[in-house]
Amino acid sequence: MDDRPSLRERKKAKTRAAIRKATYRLAAEQGWDAATTERIAAAAEVSPSTVVRYFPVREDILLTDENDAVLEARLRARPAGEEPLESLRAVVLEAVRTALDEEPEETRLRARLMVEIPAVRARLTETTAATGRRLARAIADRTGRDADGLEVRIFTAAVLGALREATVHWAEHGRADDLVALLDRTVDTLKNGLIPSRPA
Repeated sequence: MDDRPSLRERKKAKTRAAIRKATYRLAAEQGWDAATTERIAAAAEVSPSTVVRYFPVREDILLTDENDAVLEARLRARPAGEEPLESLRAVVLEAVRTALDEEPEETRLRARLMVEIPAVRARLTETTAATGRRLARAIADRTGRDADGLEVRIFTAAVLGALREATVHWAEHGRADDLVALLDRTVDTLKNGLIPSRPA
């Protein structure tokens, strides 16, 4: 069986990539307000209607990609019996590490815009929820629970929300720290709880 993407799928992926690349370039050089649909289309050499067809919400150009499917597949491939929190730690940290290695400037710009642009921050909450629903299915299958069950929904939302907040913290503090280490520390906090600091 041939699992390779069809020509049509490859063309669609190429177009999405061109739109993203043009958007990041415009936002980096001229600011998010300058990255209008029309200017993105011109820079990507597509029509404005094509941009809207691929990304009905402009902020999604920054915030959505094909990684959700990869995250889900990697989560399902984790060792049987591994604690769900450790499974999520492994797959998310691997994805962030890859993004920082392969697209460092885009990753940093996205984080900065999350802090600076309210519409991007608001949309991030929605896209994180969509990612959470997908990963919840994998967590449910691995734990023998209902994907729509309260416990699975709370667990998945809590983990992804905490990781999102850690990324915002990273961006607010100049993106100078090691993001992967911050995310790792975030999972540790979820796992161990908040230990009171001792007064000096």
